[in-house]
Amino acid sequence: MASPHPAPHLPRTARTRLAWAAAAALLATASLTGCGQESAPSHTAAVTEFNENGVTVRLSVADWKSDVGTLVARFTPDEAGFHLYSTALPTEGVEGVGRPTEVRPVGSVATAGEMAVDKPVKSITVPGVRAAVPVYPDGPVTVTLPIRATAPGEAKVLIGYASCSATEGCTIPVADRAVSLRTGEHGLVFGTS
Repeated sequence: MASPHPAPHLPRTARTRLAWAAAAALLATASLTGCGQESAPSHTAAVTEFNENGVTVRLSVADWKSDVGTLVARFTPDEAGFHLYSTALPTEGVEGVGRPTEVRPVGSVATAGEMAVDKPVKSITVPGVRAAVPVYPDGPVTVTLPIRATAPGEAKVLIGYASCSATEGCTIPVADRAVSLRTGEHGLVFGTS
């Protein structure tokens, strides 16, 4: 089937010049992306994960440069309708209820700034407790913490949390769950716990 508007016909010399220009552009692009371009060494980000008492915790280190970076801890309850307690909850809870969400480096890694959380704190009432209890909304919560290496060697990140549901009750709290971390000249690496 013929096109109602035939393509313009270029003279042979114009087609040849156009073909050579396209070939030159392709060659220039290939030479910029191929030869002579050394790619920077890629460092695999330090990442580890564990699941304990109804919550999956994924730890990673972001933006690690010159012995400083950000520790990222994502707490994901296994079941819908469960929430985590606030990082500001006292260690003993409120009237004995709750366990604060905690991320604490020890050893050759230290805190280098303020902890941040990606969810707002809300207060709930719990039967048998007079005071309000600070929690995060149901679902995953991400905690970020600036860190720095104080020396090459062994470190640990101590993790604490508890998850609860308004209808299903609470899981057994986790306190000081140690995750091994090693600092060295090539960055940070999580070890086996």
